Amino acid sequence: MARPRKPLLSRERIVETAGALVDAEGLGALSTRRLAGELGVSGPSLYNHFRTKDEILDAVADAVSAKIDLSMFAESDGRDWLTALHDWAVSYRAALADHPHIVPVLAQGPGRRPAGLRVADAVFGAMVRAGWPPAQATSIGALMRYFITGSALGSFARGFVDDETAYDPADYPHLGQAHLLAEHRQKVDEGAFDTGLRALLDGLRLQYEARGGASWASSGDGSAAAEA
Repeated sequence: MARPRKPLLSRERIVETAGALVDAEGLGALSTRRLAGELGVSGPSLYNHFRTKDEILDAVADAVSAKIDLSMFAESDGRDWLTALHDWAVSYRAALADHPHIVPVLAQGPGRRPAGLRVADAVFGAMVRAGWPPAQATSIGALMRYFITGSALGSFARGFVDDETAYDPADYPHLGQAHLLAEHRQKVDEGAFDTGLRALLDGLRLQYEARGGASWASSGDGSAAAEA
């Protein structure tokens, strides 16, 4: 029997193609008609695997979440909670940096997405094991998501034009070098993320030490994790 000219349609192939389209052209480029055309199939055939475009976007977002390293939160790993949070945050941001157009979807939280929920579960569980009360473990998960997704939503450096005449010193006396930021975008943005992450973790460490660390009674309100 002759092989089909095109690979059989599958959820994995749909997600991979949709993700590539979003990466290349942004969320606005994704439609079921455009996606079907990229796959070389009829539009209705997509509905054998996904009911709506939003379900496809959810699956693309979850595929990105699945790339986030969670090994540092395993009980057998040995890293302390601060080091684990740092290493995870770096992995999380790297995954988002590779797929910046899907960040607005990820920023909404995990919903029912399996990989996103595994991230939430790992962060919350590790913080509770470290001695944080459940309510504060939830707050840490939320805080980290706000910071990491926020850092990936845009570039500070790209917010300035590279025209040295754009920032008149009479109006902006401290922006004489602002036109150089775009040229050094990666260094500026990565430096800002590193500075913010260290400041955030230093603040958590001080709170942890001030409250007695692992000796805290785990008497929080039992909130579920708010990470994605």
